[in-house]
Amino acid sequence: MRTEDNDEAEQPPPAAGEVEVDEPLENLGLSHSALPAALYLTATPIGNLADITLRALEILKQVDLIACEDTRHSGRLLSHHGIRARLVSLNEHNEARRIPELIAHLQAGGRVALVSDAGMPTVSDPGQRLVQSVVAAGLRVETLPGPSAVLTALAASGLPTVPFYFGGFLPHKKGQREKELLAALQREATSVYFESPYRLVDTLGMIAAAKPEHRVVVARELTKKFEDFQRGPAQQVLSHFQARTPKGEITLVIAPAELPKWITW
Repeated sequence: MRTEDNDEAEQPPPAAGEVEVDEPLENLGLSHSALPAALYLTATPIGNLADITLRALEILKQVDLIACEDTRHSGRLLSHHGIRARLVSLNEHNEARRIPELIAHLQAGGRVALVSDAGMPTVSDPGQRLVQSVVAAGLRVETLPGPSAVLTALAASGLPTVPFYFGGFLPHKKGQREKELLAALQREATSVYFESPYRLVDTLGMIAAAKPEHRVVVARELTKKFEDFQRGPAQQVLSHFQARTPKGEITLVIAPAELPKWITW
């Protein structure tokens, strides 16, 4: 999961053993790996660096290039696991230039892993346009499953898990956000959203104003040291965060319009 509001200080350069590629990709050549040529969509930890699959580690060791949302962030993950890799950035600012380079590399028999800062690439994260372009070019795409903030929050929410609706980040604009939340309150499925800590109290206030007893779950800092779940009626959860400034990455889970009888909290 990416953080929508990034107030972090400038991050350090890639850690020792990581190489960020600035030169044209056609100058890099191919590795001698027996790995099939493909784009490998690789899920990465949403917090705890140990939450990465053995298969993902093996793939990241063998590919020619790793396309990252942020090379500095991914560099720390790779260094933690002792992986030396060539990293290239892929984000909304450079994808128009970068995607044709990556397609050409794949067409030449290359192997590219795509990672985001956390979770599954393309799911509220960069990479959709690259995957579309790879598919359109008739090239191979493989997915390596792994951590997901959406499923982690949903599974531990105590709310119905099937069916569920994922809406990505809630809208910035108040009117659009309120419209989306009202739709969630009427939906026959559990709804899951990402939300900024800076807007969480306002968002919970909108829910509580419409249905103060409607069940919600705020999952914060999933898999990290200060992981926290606040479950209960919207008004109760709102009061909790009015008294404590919310921090960290937040996933909001909203109960369906009608709760099953077996849910008693």
